[in-house]
Amino acid sequence: MENLYYFYALVFGILIGSFLNVVILRLPLQKNLVSDRSACLKCGSQLKWYHNIPVLSFIFLRGRCGFCGQRISWRYPLIELLTGLISFWIFPENLNVESFGLYLLFFSISCVFICHFFIDLDHQLLLDKLNIYLLLLIIPYSIFNFHWTHWLLGGVFGFGVPLLVTWLFYKIRGQVGLGGGDIKLFGILGILLGPIGIFFTIFLSCFVGAIAGLLMIGMKKITKDRPLPFGPSILLVASFQIFFPRMAHIVQSWLI
Repeated sequence: MENLYYFYALVFGILIGSFLNVVILRLPLQKNLVSDRSACLKCGSQLKWYHNIPVLSFIFLRGRCGFCGQRISWRYPLIELLTGLISFWIFPENLNVESFGLYLLFFSISCVFICHFFIDLDHQLLLDKLNIYLLLLIIPYSIFNFHWTHWLLGGVFGFGVPLLVTWLFYKIRGQVGLGGGDIKLFGILGILLGPIGIFFTIFLSCFVGAIAGLLMIGMKKITKDRPLPFGPSILLVASFQIFFPRMAHIVQSWLI
């Protein structure tokens, strides 16, 4: 029965991943997430139900539209599999009401992270709607599980320091250093991670972003004039801290 639960968690995650693909595609364009039927982005043909089976339809269609033959991005099955594997991985060994609630909470946080990650790559946007949803997930958990100095100072530090740095950068260079979405995301993560945790999130995400930028420039994927989305670096570091806390503490001890 326990193995069956893990199978259900995997399938559930894959199905949610299929919906996340819709969110990533439509939310930045302010399109309806539920009522509009899926269609091919090239020919506009409405997809049949059997074209929308997560992962399997991509395999059966050999990665092409069933109408016009346009190639389907590998991102769709990748996100479905990624979400399924996360659901499988964080599903609790000892299942009870409390552990199942924590599973749903952190799986929901993971889903927001995935949407933020790919939307920022495509549009260089960290949308307020996703940030608000993330905030509603994190605040109750932090209030009931941490001392008020943890979540309050973490939120103030996470929001205030990036805002101050951005303001100083604008005054000195006349350019905006961080977008509003990045600053809000830091503030929300600070509520969960606390002041010390968000300090390392800010530091390590800057480091990861710098390395990623140099690699992308070296591979000629971007130019020096084109800004690299910073959200993915924040989300990768935050995911490392949330889901690998022991390893994160070791890294933090090296940096102190």
